[in-house]
Amino acid sequence: MPRSHRPPAAAEPSLDTLNLSPALLALVRKAVPRRYRKGVILIQEGEIGDTLYVVLAGRVKVFSLGPNDREITFGLYGCGEFIGEMSLDGGPRVASVVTVEPTTCVVITRQTLQEHLAQYPEFAFELLAKVIARARAATRDARNMALMDSYGRLVALIEELAVTQEDGTRRLVSRVTHAEIASRIGCSREMVSRLLKDLERGGYTATIGRGLHILKPLPNRW
Repeated sequence: MPRSHRPPAAAEPSLDTLNLSPALLALVRKAVPRRYRKGVILIQEGEIGDTLYVVLAGRVKVFSLGPNDREITFGLYGCGEFIGEMSLDGGPRVASVVTVEPTTCVVITRQTLQEHLAQYPEFAFELLAKVIARARAATRDARNMALMDSYGRLVALIEELAVTQEDGTRRLVSRVTHAEIASRIGCSREMVSRLLKDLERGGYTATIGRGLHILKPLPNRW
């Protein structure tokens, strides 16, 4: 998929309305927002790069392709997230990144980031915290892949994505398809659909609109 900066139908967000830390907001103001259509490859695994992307609107998927084009998804990221930080040392990109809907980003060069860190040294801790959190997530996912069956990995992902609402209920607020779930937990889309349907039949979950609602604690085993 080619790179493209042609503007999609999405409107450019106002930076003042985004929930960004002061240091991150100052950083994104140093670059011009770029708008991308759905399906645009921002980062290609194996390439050498020294740029950091900050997502201002839309969503991107971080993934790798293995033999026979088998895909594993490492995460879906939206507003306020930054991607590409693993190659700021000048090494090759460790994963690919693609837009999954019209997306607006700013692209930060390594030099710009260095100048920003000199001005806002506290941002180093914000960047480090993000790297640590993703390293922990990668360790957790590797452990789950090795030690859990498909159902256990599905429950672990649901628990990770579920957000508690004001009324005390929990639901998945992020838009995620069965295919995306399958790519995250390393099984087929058909298996995900079957397991989710079983949970709904058992009264554990309910699909309301486009969201998955958790009605009662999910069983540890199925």
